[in-house]
Amino acid sequence: MRIARAGFALAGLAMLAYGGWLGWAVISASTERAVQVTAWFVGGPLLHDGLVAPVVGVVGLALTRWVPRPWRAPVAVAAVVSAILTLLAIPLLWHPFGVGTNPGLHDRDYATGLAVALGVVWICAVATGFVLGRRQRGAAEA
Repeated sequence: MRIARAGFALAGLAMLAYGGWLGWAVISASTERAVQVTAWFVGGPLLHDGLVAPVVGVVGLALTRWVPRPWRAPVAVAAVVSAILTLLAIPLLWHPFGVGTNPGLHDRDYATGLAVALGVVWICAVATGFVLGRRQRGAAEA
């Protein structure tokens, strides 16, 4: 077991070193890229810790206080999936065609696609909530 752990640790360190080498190549290419990479690696954690984490905490607290018990899991799953879909869509919603040209990839209507995906997620959550609510009521009556 110790040999496997040591192997995994060495592989992880090797990947870390390779990532650092690639990162240095990007940073040293130009000052503009260095600023962008620094903003990404510094701004991302600051944005997460200052905005995203508190919002997620408040939403989680609200779910445990206001949502009936059978609805908690479906609503929590739908909220997590909605957040992930929205985070993945933000770059293409923000700059719809500024990422580069790749026919078939960047020529979509991402706002409509996101709206449809979120609608499907929440319809599934509502349907699951109703099913779980009926099961709970049926078990309580029996």
